[in-house]
Amino acid sequence: MRYTGSSTIRWPGMVSVYAVLGPQAGVTTTGAYQVGIDFSGHLGLVREVDGRAGRHDAPPGAVYVTGRSPITWLEVSDPTEALEIYPDRDLVTRLAGGLRDTRTVPGEVRPSFAEPDGVVFAVASRLRRAHLDSGAGALTDTEASTLAHLLAGHLLRRYGTGPAPARGPAGELRPGAVDVVAEYIRAHLADVIILDNLAGAVSLSPYHFARSFRATTGMTPHAFVTEHRLMVARDRLLRGDASVTAIALSVGFSNISHFRRLFRRRYGLAPAGLRAVAR
Repeated sequence: MRYTGSSTIRWPGMVSVYAVLGPQAGVTTTGAYQVGIDFSGHLGLVREVDGRAGRHDAPPGAVYVTGRSPITWLEVSDPTEALEIYPDRDLVTRLAGGLRDTRTVPGEVRPSFAEPDGVVFAVASRLRRAHLDSGAGALTDTEASTLAHLLAGHLLRRYGTGPAPARGPAGELRPGAVDVVAEYIRAHLADVIILDNLAGAVSLSPYHFARSFRATTGMTPHAFVTEHRLMVARDRLLRGDASVTAIALSVGFSNISHFRRLFRRRYGLAPAGLRAVAR
């Protein structure tokens, strides 16, 4: 993986932009009508929306949803790994027609800044894999279109400006359930996490949970846990001086060799190599 750079892929129903950047003193912009995730944590980040600027901290995995107004980033003092998704506006409008009444503007969403969102995390993680590995991580047109529909429907239900159904399509988890699972994972990152634990967090049987989780996120529970562990491990490698072994154990990898293999597969560098390049 390049330490700095970006790539853009046009999918059926959406466009994704993946970027890995070093600390920047300049100004960058996140466009309107997108949903993005910052896989890296930030301290003292300055953002400006509609002429109003504010400084804030953001943990790894923070999600940003823009409506009509873009976000301007004025100070970024930490390395950044981020992915922005621009859903097709026609797709969003078509889905909005079936979700809300005619008194609202179809397809409009309310802005949201640095909030956790498990569904966005799952979709963005799958798209990131496609950006990093065009071979094994590639998406077919059908897979990409399915993710685009899943994401657009989620955005309308969670961030839509008008009334929407309380539940998604049949077979999906109830609204907010993925965030409950993600919170459980973050709280137990160093522990053994089994399917029964995740299912119990949302009061479902393991079988029902596994099927519904994948229908809701496009990702298996196991992959969801692994992505969280690797994301937090990367942040701790870049932000602190703990050993690779200590960091691997702190995020739940008891097999250090396995951790190194997964990390290299995801980021293109060994854990120690990523730290050396960043510094």
